[in-house]
Amino acid sequence: MGRAFEFRKARKMKRWAAMSKAFTRIGKDIVMAVREGGGDPENNSKLRAVIQNAKSVNMPKDNIERAIKRASDKSQGDFKEVLFEGYAPHGIAVIVETATDNNTRTVANIRSYFNKYNGNLGTSGSVVFMFNHSCNFRINSDGLDSEEIELEFIDYGIEEVFLDEDDILIYAPFEYFGEIQSQLEKRKIEILSSGFDRIPQTTKKLNKAQAEEVEKLLQKIEEDDDVQNVYHSMEEVY
Repeated sequence: MGRAFEFRKARKMKRWAAMSKAFTRIGKDIVMAVREGGGDPENNSKLRAVIQNAKSVNMPKDNIERAIKRASDKSQGDFKEVLFEGYAPHGIAVIVETATDNNTRTVANIRSYFNKYNGNLGTSGSVVFMFNHSCNFRINSDGLDSEEIELEFIDYGIEEVFLDEDDILIYAPFEYFGEIQSQLEKRKIEILSSGFDRIPQTTKKLNKAQAEEVEKLLQKIEEDDDVQNVYHSMEEVY
């Protein structure tokens, strides 16, 4: 198994735990998808992907429909994706993905977290090059063979395919997301969820006390309502 498999296994044990937080994140994703491509999932591939993710965390259908309706209302506020980069204690690289309707607030909050927990908020480009930006798809494995999927889709950029419980997970570079989504839909392969990850090229092992210090910063960042995802280069223990 490759780096994507190990990364996925580690994150699965930790992040995305609070259901209310998951709903908030997906609600913002819906707003951004609708503003970008309209409120009809049939004609908006990004919105289709977000709806699949909403279903994968058991977000009620009514919640999804309300979020789409709100996003279609021009009087509603808009969210912008803003990326933050920096270092946690002990040289751990950190990337924070946010979706915010008030960048001034978000910048101030993220900076305060880094300062309070002995980190350093960096400039754009300071650590992003240390991570591989990838996309992923979870598909229904019924009637499918993971090795055959890998061979069939290798020309569309797929780098890793592996079984995860009863489903098949596909990983590829970020830029191949649209093509892979299109090919899966064309073949009527059920996409259960999809998304993006930033996988550290190298990780750093810390002792227990150091890791706990880093975790305090990561946890504080993740609690912020504007934060969608947090990635880091600390070696996970699982």
